[in-house]
Amino acid sequence: MKRWWPAPLLSAALLALWLLLNPSPGVGQVVLGAVVALVMPVLLAPLRPAAGPVRRPAVLAALILRVGGDVVLSALSVGRGVLRAGRQAPRGRFVTVPLHLRDAHALAALAIITTVVPGTVWCELAPDRSALLLHVFDLGADDEAAFIGHFKARYERPLLEIFE
Repeated sequence: MKRWWPAPLLSAALLALWLLLNPSPGVGQVVLGAVVALVMPVLLAPLRPAAGPVRRPAVLAALILRVGGDVVLSALSVGRGVLRAGRQAPRGRFVTVPLHLRDAHALAALAIITTVVPGTVWCELAPDRSALLLHVFDLGADDEAAFIGHFKARYERPLLEIFE
């Protein structure tokens, strides 16, 4: 069954999107959308990466909640920094974070987390995956070590538990 219909949720999403984008979803459009929704996942299956090993789903759920809270708090912090920029300019810095993560799925999750949380930008990953260069919106010169410890404890450690 998986060979003929490798991604049922993707197929359903493609069909729904096809019908939403067509101005008049008649019978022909429904049939054409269904064909596209069934054929595209089969043709693109070799391009899809293998699923990552999730070893601790409870840690994953806690990490998702933590990242959601961090998004809200960081957005407020960046907003405050932007509003006070006339009086005190933000102290943006590049920070090199040493990494223990090596799994491609964990690194992808870390990239997404870093991108979603306001005030941090993923800049570069070392070729051997041993270090990550981040840009932080507002960070004092004395706060770099504290930021690295915070980043590793909040994001890298749970990802190590989940994926490695």
